Amino acid sequence: MAIRLAVHADLPQILEIYRPYVENTPYSFEYRLPTLEEFTRRFDTITTQFPWIVWEEDGTVLGYAYGSAPFERAAFSWCAELSIYLSPAAQGRGIGQTMYRILEHILTMQGYTRVYALIEGSNRPSLAFHESMGYRQFADFADCGFKLGGWHHIIWMEKLLNSVEMPSKFPTPCPLVVKNNISLQKILDILSIS
Repeated sequence: MAIRLAVHADLPQILEIYRPYVENTPYSFEYRLPTLEEFTRRFDTITTQFPWIVWEEDGTVLGYAYGSAPFERAAFSWCAELSIYLSPAAQGRGIGQTMYRILEHILTMQGYTRVYALIEGSNRPSLAFHESMGYRQFADFADCGFKLGGWHHIIWMEKLLNSVEMPSKFPTPCPLVVKNNISLQKILDILSIS
């Protein structure tokens, strides 16, 4: 087992993990799976500022999780959104909890104060997972997305990472905080994750 920073070579496997969420569920509001080129651009944009990690076993990526910007305006710069997708082989094993702990720790080190999760309303396992991780529901956008023949709502959940005080600077880009897998391993050691 390895938890490491995602790289371009992981993207085909990551897309295959994402595929059933796009094609068979309302959990992703995308109608079609992004092409590798589109997904690579998304990955490159996100990883200039945010962490993106994978869970790998025997050379196979079983899950991935990343932070991203939930809003565009500068005043929101201390907020992050978390996303996680697991293959069926990774579900129910505590992998999601471990990956979230890592991401939350990195985002805290970067200087983010608050994290959000946007969850499709019928996804009860995800809602329960986030609640168990200390997230609280604060909004429900009713019937805001139409997919697979029906209307779906999005539940917003949030968690405070750092105290909300006068910030001395903007959050530090992830590549300056977690430079490589060696520095990621130090975080895993701090969190007692092996």
